[in-house]
Amino acid sequence: MKYSEYSVVVIGSGAAGLYAALKISQQINLPEGVLIISKSTLDVSNSRFAQGGIVGVVHQNPEDKISLHVKDTLKAGAGLSEEKVTEYISAASDEVLNDLIQNGVEFDRDENGNLTFTLEAAHSMKRILHSGGDATGKGITEALIRAVRKDENIHVLENTMAVEILVSAEKECKGVIIYNELTGEHQVVYTSALVLATGGAGQVYKYTTNPECATGDGIALAYEAGAVVQDMEFIQFHPTALAMNPNSKNRFLISEAVRGEGAKLINKNGEEFMSRYSDKRELAPRDVVTRAIYSEMNLEHTPNVFLNASIIDQARLLKRFPTISGKCKDNGIDITKTPIPVAPAAHYTMGGIKAGIDGKTSLKGLYAIGETASTGLHGANRLASNSLLECVVCAYELADYLSFANLEIPKKIDEGIKKMIDVYSHSISGKEYDAKTLISKLKDVMWNNVGIIRTEKSLQAAQKEIEQMQKDFKRRRKCLNQTEYEYRNMLIVASLIIKGALERKESRGAHCRSDYRQTNDIALHSNIKIDRKKELEYVK
Repeated sequence: MKYSEYSVVVIGSGAAGLYAALKISQQINLPEGVLIISKSTLDVSNSRFAQGGIVGVVHQNPEDKISLHVKDTLKAGAGLSEEKVTEYISAASDEVLNDLIQNGVEFDRDENGNLTFTLEAAHSMKRILHSGGDATGKGITEALIRAVRKDENIHVLENTMAVEILVSAEKECKGVIIYNELTGEHQVVYTSALVLATGGAGQVYKYTTNPECATGDGIALAYEAGAVVQDMEFIQFHPTALAMNPNSKNRFLISEAVRGEGAKLINKNGEEFMSRYSDKRELAPRDVVTRAIYSEMNLEHTPNVFLNASIIDQARLLKRFPTISGKCKDNGIDITKTPIPVAPAAHYTMGGIKAGIDGKTSLKGLYAIGETASTGLHGANRLASNSLLECVVCAYELADYLSFANLEIPKKIDEGIKKMIDVYSHSISGKEYDAKTLISKLKDVMWNNVGIIRTEKSLQAAQKEIEQMQKDFKRRRKCLNQTEYEYRNMLIVASLIIKGALERKESRGAHCRSDYRQTNDIALHSNIKIDRKKELEYVK
């Protein structure tokens, strides 16, 4: 097998991965350079599809305070958001956002050149910066891609997937095995700093706002390598995704910012209903709005409710939401006149690889940032627009940490790693699996049993089915193609979500158990790590 060496390897090309690679290259003199590995192309990621904006507690908005943002985040997080982590990320937002601007990111401004801020649900004031109206993720990632492309010290591999982390007998990460879908070849990459920035796992559910690349790869790889994963049961279902028909699986996000600007949720009879569920109505936390919509759909036996944005001033509506209005227009909906059909969809993985603000995981040499990581910021229910902020702040902090680290390429490779590599050097027997059909079945199992409302019975049914699917799929390690690798990873992630949901016998934030409706007095994180003897070990 071919091999290469890089001082730092970043897996993933969303906001976290791009910004980390850029800041590492800008701050550190790396003889072997930085490698970005993208499963698709640089411009495909969860980050790109983020619409609403990014939180900024910045000096241009003097009415806002770090303490207010922290209070809002902790309240939304339902007891599981870490206060010190939240304070640090909030306090860093001013410096990091200004650095993004210096690196070419253009946020929307008024006629006087001042940054403009908007309101989103569960925020106590307007503090959301946006770009291109409702294309903030696209604006950030495109600017970062331009900067990355210009940086001669950053190398890029596209259409390439990380498939196994190389871990030494001393439990240190030494590199990664990668697979190129176009050539069908595997390769070894040695590094002293492997950064996982692979995004979330929305694709394990039948309905999701996530792009097809969001199959939980980084979480699965880290777990298999022995890293601790945290709070996997907390999957955020966005309340408002475009629902043109029940057969539409990948649902286009209708940003929370639309409700922030004044849009109202209505049922099939045109009646507003959110007052029955929360005094904050449309601006209640996401988990509350999601369950309210879910309840209305069940009461009315309908596949969706509607979001009425026509009550917003027409000129302001079209200027603020050009992407959403364009997508709706493509589907025959004029949002200035007609309510938008919406329904919940899996949107954000709040759990993930347990990591610090600087990206450090429980394995030396392995780092995780962005949605694939669980820093303790989001808790049980992510506050809107905190995700992009976490991506860039943690990428910034990771670059600072690595500037003081020993990034010398590992010289000695132990026998265990050599045996791992040897598995990928030989062809595998057996026919090719119909992975696409298997993935479709997995998504149905998760949506029907591990979705918005959960029970012991539904979770046990899902666990039984996923365990059987794992037994039937014989590819624990090397696979024949990218789809098989994704299916392998999705099975692992699905099992982790189910494990956490079964163990958490309470309802908290996005995790709702109809058989355990109470919220326990003490909020505990759920940490899972692999045990080669028991397979899974639940740790609190």
